[in-house]
Amino acid sequence: MATMLFEAIVWAFRPPYRARIMFQALESVGVGSLFIVLLTGMFAGLVLSYQSDYAFRIFNAQTLVGATVAVSLLRELGPVFTGLMVAGRTGSSMTTELGTMRVTEQIDAMAVMAVNPVQYLVMPRVVATMLMMPVLNMLFNFVGIGASYALSVLYMETDPGIYVQHITRFVTVQDFYYSSIKAAAFGLIIGLVGCYKGFYASGGAKGVGQATTSSVVTSSIAILLVDYFLTTMMWSL
Repeated sequence: MATMLFEAIVWAFRPPYRARIMFQALESVGVGSLFIVLLTGMFAGLVLSYQSDYAFRIFNAQTLVGATVAVSLLRELGPVFTGLMVAGRTGSSMTTELGTMRVTEQIDAMAVMAVNPVQYLVMPRVVATMLMMPVLNMLFNFVGIGASYALSVLYMETDPGIYVQHITRFVTVQDFYYSSIKAAAFGLIIGLVGCYKGFYASGGAKGVGQATTSSVVTSSIAILLVDYFLTTMMWSL
């Protein structure tokens, strides 16, 4: 897997540059995952807002709901939930596509025609996932905070000015930077694991199914594991 990552990095800066394939990969990752990411973000913001209001009401501190939701989404829930959704939707799709090409010997035929499979198949998908994950993450956070604001102001009768004031007080620019770095790291994991599992799939249709399952499970566990180490490094400084 490390060798494949190194080859993908090298081929990203070597011709031929296939812009059409790159834009297709960007569309598949970004536009294809947009609906599920926004839907998950909306309900994550609603649930987190409801539970936070219930907890803070005990201490008569409901005004902190906005800051709690915003910080939680930006630092943890946004990148992690976005990564898990993209891993389930796009990572599995990458594994299935490449696995099908492998078992039908299309990748071998590509190599025979002097087309490097890593440069043609792997590199665009890995780069596209890394680029689109921060965008999807920010959309997730925006929708989640917006849903929380609507629920708090309209249903729980929180003062909208105080809600926004506490967000601007506790949320820093550093939180946005770290959230995007996390999302890009998770995108690298999703793209690399998805392509690797599909690229080396074997055993016909059954092998492709097993590779797809392994891809989603491996990506999800790796996201949670890497999230812990990134969190300890970023916010312990």
